[in-house]
Parts: sequence; structure tokens; C-alpha cells
Amino acid sequence: MTTGKPPIVDQQTWRAALADVRRREKAATRELDAIAAARRRLPMVELPDYTLIGADGPARLADVFDGHTQLIAYHHMWTDGAEWQCGGCTWFTSQFTRLDFLDNYDARFVVITNGPIDEVLAYRDKVGNKMDWYSSSESSFGADVDAGPDEGFAVNTFLRDGDTVYRTWHTNGRGTEQLSHLFPLIDLLPYGRREEWLDSPEGWPAGPTYSGWPDSPDIARLYGKASQ
Repeated sequence: MTTGKPPIVDQQTWRAALADVRRREKAATRELDAIAAARRRLPMVELPDYTLIGADGPARLADVFDGHTQLIAYHHMWTDGAEWQCGGCTWFTSQFTRLDFLDNYDARFVVITNGPIDEVLAYRDKVGNKMDWYSSSESSFGADVDAGPDEGFAVNTFLRDGDTVYRTWHTNGRGTEQLSHLFPLIDLLPYGRREEWLDSPEGWPAGPTYSGWPDSPDIARLYGKASQ
């Protein structure tokens, strides 16, 4: 099958077209700045004193901050007893490997899921994930922050004041893409994500949604213990 290609033009025409796109990119950046400013002005809600389960056993939610005042939590989809968990979540969280810079912002980033901690830690190792994982299987925490069983994936942010924890922000679905370098990198490519829902020129390669995403076994093969 012949694949479509961008038209070939001279340098001046290319730079003019690029400038048009860049103006829109700059406008989008300013809008993202405005959204971030609005996010910083959001009110917050006080949470109960939840207990999660970590690698070292039970931990109060306030202790999950590990001494920091701010916490980002990615809520990983989970099915008890499954050999492979959500491929999208497994791929998405595999990108986070160097998060020490968050110390400069008095913050920590963890994965929280509803699965039993023994299964959770075994899966984390199997797929080579580098983050600290916690289980909310013995509390209503997941459901209370819109990431309960069968509710999909999500991101929440929290603020700690002493032993009191507040919920400050939440998103799910494509809202999680702003945490990622995966999709911004792919979107820079001439053919983009190559998914059929995209607004692409005639002749551009396109397949079913998610068809280019690595699945959980792919992540395990690339980064898991068996690949070491």
C-alpha cells in the first residue's frame, strides 16, 4: 500500500507553514499556563485518615508522602488474579524512572491500585516498574477518590498539613496525557499516532485505536526481571 507523504515545498513556504503552526502552539502553551494557574487556585477537601498497604506493610495516607507536603498518585487499573494488568496503565507508568527531582518541589509520585499488595508487588517486578506502589484494597480510598474497582485509571494530587491530608485535583481518561512524554513525542512525528480517529491527511497510515501501544507482556519483555 502506498503511504501518503507531506508535500515537498521550498524553504520559504515551509517556514511560513511552520510559523502558522507555531502561533497555535504558543497560544496552547499560554492556555496551559492559565489552566495551571486556575489549578493552583482550586479549593481542596479534607480526607479521612486512610490506611494503605505498601511494600513494608500498612501505612497511613499521610505517611505515603514520605515527609513531603505534596503527593501525585497514579491509580493503576487492576483485576485481581489476572496474569497481565491493563496494558495502557503498564505502558504509561513504565516511563517514570527518574523522579528524584520532585524532592526539590517537596513532592512525591507513587502508584496506587486496588489489588492485594502481594500481587501488586509481584506484578510491579514482573513488568520492571520502578515506582513505589501502594494498595488500597483494605480501605475505601480508591472509590472515594474516583479510582475504585472497575472505575478505570486516574490521577489525583494531595496536600499534607501535618497528619491531615487534602485532595486538591483529579483527572482521568486523556487528562492523564499531560503527565506523559509518550504521546507528545509520538504527536511530533509526521504520521502522529497513526490511529483511525485522528484528523490526518488522506493516505496517512491509520489503524485501530491503541494498535500501536505496547501491551503488558511487551513491557515485561523490555524491562521486567526476565529481561535483566
